[in-house]
Amino acid sequence: MRALRSVCAVLLAVLFAQTLLAQETERRPVTTDDGLEMVGLGGVAMHPSGDWVLFSKSELDWDENKRETTWWRADADGGEPYRYIGEEGGSGFQFSEDGRWLSFTRSVESKAQIFLMRTDGGEATQLTKHDAAVGTHRWLDDGSAIVFVAPEARTKEEEAARKKGEDVIFVDEGPSGQREGQWTNLWLIPIDSDDGKAERLTEVEHRVSSFAPSPDGLRIAFVGRRENRRNQGNLAEIYLLDRESGEVAQLTENEAPESRVAWLPDGSRIVFSAAGREGWDLRLNKLWTIDPETREESLLLDFAGNLGASAFTPDGRVMYFSGQHGTNRNLYRLDVGSGEMVQVTDVVGSLSPSSFSRDGSRMAYIRQSLDTPPDLYVSPTSGLTETRLTDLNPDVGSDLLLAEGRTIRWASSDGTEIEGILILPPAHDGAALPLLVHIHGGPAGVFSNTFRSSYHVWAGLGYAQLLPNVRGSSGYSDGLLRGNMNDIGGGDYEDVMTGVEYLVAEGIADPDRLAVRGWSYGGILGGWTITQTDRFKAASLGAMVSDWTSEYGPGFNYDVRRWYIGGTPWENADRFRQMSALTHIASVTTPTLLLHGMNDRTDTEPQSMMFFQALRDQGKVARYLRFPREPHGFREPRHQRIRDVEEIRWIQKYTLGLEWEPWERPTKEDEQEDGSEPPVIS
Repeated sequence: MRALRSVCAVLLAVLFAQTLLAQETERRPVTTDDGLEMVGLGGVAMHPSGDWVLFSKSELDWDENKRETTWWRADADGGEPYRYIGEEGGSGFQFSEDGRWLSFTRSVESKAQIFLMRTDGGEATQLTKHDAAVGTHRWLDDGSAIVFVAPEARTKEEEAARKKGEDVIFVDEGPSGQREGQWTNLWLIPIDSDDGKAERLTEVEHRVSSFAPSPDGLRIAFVGRRENRRNQGNLAEIYLLDRESGEVAQLTENEAPESRVAWLPDGSRIVFSAAGREGWDLRLNKLWTIDPETREESLLLDFAGNLGASAFTPDGRVMYFSGQHGTNRNLYRLDVGSGEMVQVTDVVGSLSPSSFSRDGSRMAYIRQSLDTPPDLYVSPTSGLTETRLTDLNPDVGSDLLLAEGRTIRWASSDGTEIEGILILPPAHDGAALPLLVHIHGGPAGVFSNTFRSSYHVWAGLGYAQLLPNVRGSSGYSDGLLRGNMNDIGGGDYEDVMTGVEYLVAEGIADPDRLAVRGWSYGGILGGWTITQTDRFKAASLGAMVSDWTSEYGPGFNYDVRRWYIGGTPWENADRFRQMSALTHIASVTTPTLLLHGMNDRTDTEPQSMMFFQALRDQGKVARYLRFPREPHGFREPRHQRIRDVEEIRWIQKYTLGLEWEPWERPTKEDEQEDGSEPPVIS
């Protein structure tokens, strides 16, 4: 009998394995088009009662070359979501404190205006008829009015002159920086307004970024700047408006940029985010409080990682917040009185609370991981008891072969422990694979345990992938974040290369088939890397900076000047030149693809042109794709597809020697021939 049971167990195991194999063979590798076609999730707002959630879906419209956003409602206890906002759409959705009203902005004659809609039914109605476009808005707690920020409206004479071509920008004068700017002020409009006219609350030459009415509505805390130079964000300060007197008091005066102001529920203190209090410091953001009467400051939360959304319980004793530590994001609880912090959830992946119920007992959050696309969930904040509200991309799990990922650690050249993510193709058999190294942006970016379709595309093409959180990454500690101060291209380069050597030693990476890619700082460090080593067979550099001196004026320079190189090009000329990839470009042997948006104002587009020109002048293998209209982060789907497809084509050719051809998208003619919806991939 025992022998019979053993035979049955073996047969069952074989049948189970065969079933799994059959399922795997029915799936296909992920393509670039699969990623573009995925439904996006965002705009999550929980009704104050905690009974239902508003969220947005974004879907690809290939013919219009854009993504269309629609707004949906889902009951917190589950059930099928349904369309909640009409075709006119909107943005900036938020609920009144009592949950009776939903407010949002919508464009009217090319200017954003506030609209109101009753949550128990009815049509949206326009509330404001402001002369200038309405920006961010916030409800008073009693629900009687809305405060908003708006730029100063131009006069009819100014508008007429502008249309005739009088649009010269006086750089760094008044509200203008490198681009034309306008002073912004605070306004208030009652929700029962008949004429749409708002009451001006401030009349100061400043630019308001963040603001919050006090719980009693009598005061408004806000963050403002009285100039608009591009690299002087540290001059932002906290101000307090007394609504009764109209007086504005400046509460802080330092060179530490404050942001994200809020109030404790009892109105006794203002909460804000800042890295430190003495100056513009390269440290993780922390939460602080300030007494609006005495201006006494105190530290509320020092978290070893990146802070996300937060909410206080009505009594102010507990604060829930989202925090990323390492590669994972979870929910945490802070006892405000004792300062004790508890990790509530222990998700391997990313659990990102977006909104909380008024009493703090429930949260709506987006959950995802390396192999699970984002979806919307609801849970009590006391512990993880999940109710899933959406299944936006069901075909991903059933039809597509997904990569496998895990967190790894290795010792860098100086002994520093570095963490990263290793991604392997489906059903990897243990053989050494071509390795693609991704380098994140920042430098203070971080690779996290979240879904990104491109990782699965590369895995389907047979690549192992390394995502190293090199020194300079956020999400860990101030020590790691500050690890590349005055040393970009030093320790962080060593962290990349020791990670590669670790995977080669483990038999995972084939040392003769290595490639590197990155965007923004990823393109910068990637460009530096190929000037220091000939190990890589191919490189793809997006939105890079090749020469720090020439980028000093056009681009962001505060981080380079203060932290990563130090000083200015005239004070520290040798160092600025030495740390520029362009200086060492004669050493490059790696075939290099360059990608840049022509409207990029973060890393300016001529930086890639200089690198490309220098490579071509030396007769080296290089290609450059310039994308019209695109900023630092690409917006147009057709450009996104070309960018990704050409990157694959380049790396396949020079890493593996393959003349790879991309997938073809189905056309409308394909759809009309059989009368059915075309597949994602033809």
